[in-house]
Amino acid sequence: MNKNTKVLALKYRPQTFDDLIGQDVVAETISNSINSNKVPNAYLFTGIRGIGKTTTARIVAKSLNCTNGVDNLCKSELCENCAAISNSNHIDVLEMDAASKTGVDDIRDLIEFSRYGPTTAKYKIFIIDEVHMLSKQAFNALLKTLEEPPEYLKFIFATTEIKKIPITVVSRCQRFDLSRVKSLELFDFIKKIKEKENGNASDDALKLIVKISEGSVRDALSLLDRALLTLDKDKELDLTAAQKIFGYFDKAQLINLFHLIFEGKETEVLNIYREIYDQGVEPKVFINDFLELLYYFKNIESLSIDGTNFSLNDAEFNQIKDISQNINNETLILFWQFTIKILEELDVVSNQHLSIEMFLIRLIHLKGIKNISEIISKNDDSKKDSKEIILSKKKSEDFFEIKDKTQTIGQIKNIAQEKDLKPKENKEQDVQAALINSFDDLIEICSLKKEIKLKYELEKNVNLISFENQRIEISFNEDLDKEFIKDLSSKLYEWTDNRWIITLSKIKGELSKKEEQINLKKKLIENVKKSFIYKSVLEKFPDAELVDVKVQDNKKKND
Repeated sequence: MNKNTKVLALKYRPQTFDDLIGQDVVAETISNSINSNKVPNAYLFTGIRGIGKTTTARIVAKSLNCTNGVDNLCKSELCENCAAISNSNHIDVLEMDAASKTGVDDIRDLIEFSRYGPTTAKYKIFIIDEVHMLSKQAFNALLKTLEEPPEYLKFIFATTEIKKIPITVVSRCQRFDLSRVKSLELFDFIKKIKEKENGNASDDALKLIVKISEGSVRDALSLLDRALLTLDKDKELDLTAAQKIFGYFDKAQLINLFHLIFEGKETEVLNIYREIYDQGVEPKVFINDFLELLYYFKNIESLSIDGTNFSLNDAEFNQIKDISQNINNETLILFWQFTIKILEELDVVSNQHLSIEMFLIRLIHLKGIKNISEIISKNDDSKKDSKEIILSKKKSEDFFEIKDKTQTIGQIKNIAQEKDLKPKENKEQDVQAALINSFDDLIEICSLKKEIKLKYELEKNVNLISFENQRIEISFNEDLDKEFIKDLSSKLYEWTDNRWIITLSKIKGELSKKEEQINLKKKLIENVKKSFIYKSVLEKFPDAELVDVKVQDNKKKND
């Protein structure tokens, strides 16, 4: 091992398969293949950062060239080959970083060098790290040698971006997907390192390090190194100190904040968030932890303490379990959607801190709405493609209500019921109402009533599916105004003194009026291009281009 280095990630880098943690299947498979003398032409190791790709590549190189064999791989007293490979100066084991040598010329030099056999070892080995960064030409130049290399030549590739490697290269390699190291295994590992370094850190602090590292051994060791160097040796690194060092906060604060949201205590919620913010916690870190807590509230019944990835202690786990009994799943799902939305908002606002405060206030008011579960739609087993929302007036409050909980949301029944609409006062309106018997009639009425915005939406953004008996079924594109359904329903009630049902459907429907006009124009232009007159014009003016066609009015033509 690199005993002289001060960096823990290098000092405790595994030197044999026995030292490697979290990759038992990979280690066993490779050992068996070497013992059986069935060594592939190339190995390909892929996975997230810091889980042992390059380390495993070096161990494989040592296993192939160790004078004692793979079963008796050097551990303390290294043979000449193992010592040179550990120090990255073996003449027959070449390590190359594809991030700095990406071109085809670099690969040609490599292939030229491969023509000569090993000097002191059994195999000549090329270890190429971040191999996905090679150029397309470099990969192509490597293909033939990779498929049929000399018996003494082996390739070992490592990458974090397996999808960027051509399939022709992947198919020529024996691929190993290295997994994230499990939390308990990683915790035991860094705890042993702490003891070897005579560090003073509590188990809760080490568990926080494991959580932040997300299964990466290198990240965990780097965080441990940083934590042990931050405090004096006579002081213990407890959870509170670790949270300050790494910019994390106590989960108990977040649970308390969550509980206050459901109690509607706005001032207390903002005070707790400001305390968290003053601890140096980034808004996005706060939101990610908030999402994690929502997950625990939703699924706490199916989780155990060991299954929460060291995120919660016993007291926090039980507290969440108690609070969750009084919260509907529909509310938690709605909160989740709101929280995901705020993540997008944080990328565009300049003051993220204020945006988080407004987000928390919105959640408080959202929780204050009665019958929130009635907002969430429940899937209908109906064969219909359309979804329906029926809006009705309430005596005390204006709010959406679903008549039947099994009914899907989607159909909108007109409700210009926020205010009482006066009945029609003259027969002219009755005549106009009787004329609304088709979609074209509706557009014409909008034009007569000077409802230009409605007319525009109907012509451009609406696709008609059916129109009959005061019931309209439509589909729409993403440009449709959000208030369109409400405005149209209100006007139809005003014009006809009847309530119209407007159904939103997944079916595409007919072309919009705008699309029909565009298609008609294209057909006219195509027909004119086939005419003798157009061809005659092109003979005299080859660069001419037909842009538009206008149909002449018959009356004007006769005049």
